[in-house]
Amino acid sequence: MAKTLPELRIQIDALDQELLSLLNRRAGLAHEVGEIKLAEGSPIFRPEREAQVINGLQADNAGPLKRDSVASIWREIMSACRALEAPQRVAYLGPAGTFSEQAALQFFGSSIERMPCGSIDEVFRATAAGSAQYGVVPMENSTEGMVSRSLDLFLTSPLHVIGETSLLVRHNLLRLSDSLEGIEAVYAHPQALAQCQNWLNTHLPHAERHAAASNAEGARVASTHPTWAGIASERAGAEFGLHVVAHAIQDDAYNRTRFAVVCLPQTLPAPEASGHDCVSLIVSVPNRPGAVHDLLVPLKKHGVSMTRFESRPARSGQWEYYFYIDIQGHTSQPQVAAALQELQGLCAFYKVLGAYPVSD
Repeated sequence: MAKTLPELRIQIDALDQELLSLLNRRAGLAHEVGEIKLAEGSPIFRPEREAQVINGLQADNAGPLKRDSVASIWREIMSACRALEAPQRVAYLGPAGTFSEQAALQFFGSSIERMPCGSIDEVFRATAAGSAQYGVVPMENSTEGMVSRSLDLFLTSPLHVIGETSLLVRHNLLRLSDSLEGIEAVYAHPQALAQCQNWLNTHLPHAERHAAASNAEGARVASTHPTWAGIASERAGAEFGLHVVAHAIQDDAYNRTRFAVVCLPQTLPAPEASGHDCVSLIVSVPNRPGAVHDLLVPLKKHGVSMTRFESRPARSGQWEYYFYIDIQGHTSQPQVAAALQELQGLCAFYKVLGAYPVSD
């Protein structure tokens, strides 16, 4: 005989009480772990450990919960437990409602101290100065490629990468009135304007396009004038009292942005190997025939796979280009260490940005 709705609700209520009791027991154990770490002087936050826990739970999950849901639930649990010891203060490109804020919450969970910044430069400065313990910066978009400002700042920054997260980005056209009629200007981050240019060319060909420091800032500006619109998330629209007059206007339906999580080495040393890692580095080579080809030889020799290779013009004039490279593995692995040692010997400039767990 099928259970009635009241019977099912009674069972759910009982399970919720059991879950709450178990979560408090887990929090108590996490508190004990935190006290041991404090006595040892070791960091509270260990991204590789959290990645291993989540990956293990996802692998063992045999129920109806989706893989992403398992990750989201346990990330919030671990975030709440961490906050009992020392809430992380995280800087990101603001104001409220940006995709950078969403990425920060996706990586750390919601039990953090939020520090919205006015620019990517400010995120780097705040984190390097210790005003924030961690920073979250956009690195790469699946449509527009690498975020050049972030890459340029890594050249001289003392920060290193300790994690990453990837976000499915849906751009929406936001406005005070619920209509496409009479829009004279559109405000958004330059990357968002570029990612939506085909839609804008088709539906708003005569509207002026203005760059904003962030999409949420574009939404804020749009909230100040009836003929202006912004491109941002639904969350930003709610933040500034705007209507979503067109959903998902990005040209690529599967538009994703990859964010790097950065900090000072004294805040958190390089994470240990998690089994699913990446090494990011910046190099340059002397301007001679075959120099770029030679960069790849140590990787092939030691069986190390390269997953990203991007170039940026050098501003010093001493070399023509900087190359941003991602490779699979961790610096603690012998074949990776050997490949990097040989690679360094070929370079005029060499800097490891970080070795860290990669997101799915």
